[in-house]
Amino acid sequence: MKRSTERVLTTHTGSLPRPEDLIRTMFAKEEGVPVDGAALARRIRAAVAETVARQVAAGIDIVNDGEMSKPSYATYIKDRLDGFGGTSHPLQYQDLVDFPELARRVFGDPGRARRKTPGCNGPIAVRDAGAAASDAGNLAAALGAVTAEEGFLTAASPGLISLFFHNGHYPSHEAYLFAIAEAMRGEYETVAKSGFILQLDCPDLAMGRHIQYAGLSTAEFRRRAHLHIEALNHAVAGIPPERMRLHLCWGNYEGPHHCDVPLKDIIDVVFAARPAGLSFEAANPRHAHEWTVFETVKLPEGKVLIPGVLESKTNFIEHPELIAQRIGRYARLVGRENVIAGSDCGYGTWVGQAAVDPAVVWAKLAAMAEGARLATREFWR
Repeated sequence: MKRSTERVLTTHTGSLPRPEDLIRTMFAKEEGVPVDGAALARRIRAAVAETVARQVAAGIDIVNDGEMSKPSYATYIKDRLDGFGGTSHPLQYQDLVDFPELARRVFGDPGRARRKTPGCNGPIAVRDAGAAASDAGNLAAALGAVTAEEGFLTAASPGLISLFFHNGHYPSHEAYLFAIAEAMRGEYETVAKSGFILQLDCPDLAMGRHIQYAGLSTAEFRRRAHLHIEALNHAVAGIPPERMRLHLCWGNYEGPHHCDVPLKDIIDVVFAARPAGLSFEAANPRHAHEWTVFETVKLPEGKVLIPGVLESKTNFIEHPELIAQRIGRYARLVGRENVIAGSDCGYGTWVGQAAVDPAVVWAKLAAMAEGARLATREFWR
């Protein structure tokens, strides 16, 4: 994993705006309409080339495929794994219980409303062993036409999958988690062996507190989070920590988030995960103050922070000076080489999600690049 040794490096969380024609095709596929698989594969490959070029043009150093091949960062696994043909169980968001009108708006998002999360009703096994290699091939081809510092690909963690896909088959949550871990191991290792950084998406370690485990105490939740990390570490045991980063998230939706677990209550648990990089929300109003956690929490040796300096649910374009200030807070506390600028979450979490106008997304990323240049002049020179 590259570090900010000579200047502030920039990256983002994963999903980016998809082309309109690709959105329509993927909606059709999700709804069971016959789709020409070869034509879709060609369009995805072209879309990856387009989004990589736009990332580089915006000034992003560590780029990815924009998750062009996936209906969402979590639900894509139903197309790659067997064992998911059961009944969906709607997720309950604790922070939206007292705001029913807002809940209807959140769940009425075109992309979210179309997502498919069938429950686990049989043994989990790999169905499409070549999908991750296709993603890596698309990104490699796109990077051949541009100059970037590094590439990364995202993958759902065992805990994330357990959050979205109800267990109706395995005798315990632990058995379910480790069955997922075994099935996902091949995808994780394929990404790492391709030469790209593997990002494990782990909203379960934060968002899971007010959704999956809303009825537990904080101490009980921490024990469950430890179990999720044990399963994750098991799945990535053969991958060097420096080839991985973890994304921590409290939920990429415009809600009150007043039930979010504080970062200070989980940061030690999260640091037990093997990935060296930690990407986390640090710009949205519910968590922007939590940089102070690192006044007392020492960054473990070898770890790298990727704080979000861009909010992912509003159309405000953050001022570069604010971005530089946010970067500087972390640089002072954990060392400048241990900070990479990132975004809170993705901008296309679900196919069809459009909370932020696509043109604004690219302007935000360009603002982050400018903010990184300002921070470099102040802290790296």
